Amino acid sequence: MKHYNIQNYIRYKNDVETSIEKIENKDWHEYTSSELITVFLPLVENLARKFATSQQASGVMDITDLIQEGSVGLTKAVARIDWNTISESEDKEKTLKSFFSKRIKGQIRRSIDINRGAMRLPEHVTNSIRKNFGKDKKMVAMFFNSIFLSIDAGTRDDDDMLYQIEDQSQPYNHDFLNLYLTSLLKTHLNEKEYNVLRMSYGLDCDKCSAKEIAKELGIEGNGAYVRVSQLKKQAVDKLIENVDHSQVLDFL
Repeated sequence: MKHYNIQNYIRYKNDVETSIEKIENKDWHEYTSSELITVFLPLVENLARKFATSQQASGVMDITDLIQEGSVGLTKAVARIDWNTISESEDKEKTLKSFFSKRIKGQIRRSIDINRGAMRLPEHVTNSIRKNFGKDKKMVAMFFNSIFLSIDAGTRDDDDMLYQIEDQSQPYNHDFLNLYLTSLLKTHLNEKEYNVLRMSYGLDCDKCSAKEIAKELGIEGNGAYVRVSQLKKQAVDKLIENVDHSQVLDFL
């Protein structure tokens, strides 16, 4: 994992959330340039997280560098919006996101190419690296199982001996990890799945028992706690299926 200032990152995330909350909802063409940039900063991080940050893929750049470069791309894109095209769209938000995404990703890729180093890889090799990292679901499964299911797991079959290897790595920074996990959960899970994992593992609240969670979510019946367990497994499987390898690479 590349080292970067976690406290600065957490402060940035909190500042973005606070700034977005202060912006009133209105028609897209009524937003100022600064407001548009603020509203779409979460999109920048989401796209930046899709880029691998291993040494061979991004050189000296870590995730905060990618977010910074993506923000530059967003700022440039806001200045180039064609509002006539946006006004003709049936889904203005989707059109804006598509317009911004292309330019954010382009800015990040150009910056990676500049900062990777003196040795330039052919484009097909670079694309192969990005593609392979994006499909490595085994590593994604290891990450989420180590975070969630290892707490509840009993013995496993011989085929799963990989998960029984003692973890000798440095412990996660809990504040940073909770903040990032909460962001992933909100993106990929429905409300019930999100709340089950959040309350089960105390991500932004006190840990709750299965019975307490069932009561809070209105899950009734003698097998309510079983349903909570099923939802936990369902939620983790959905994360493994939908989260890109590069989005958890910094933790592996």
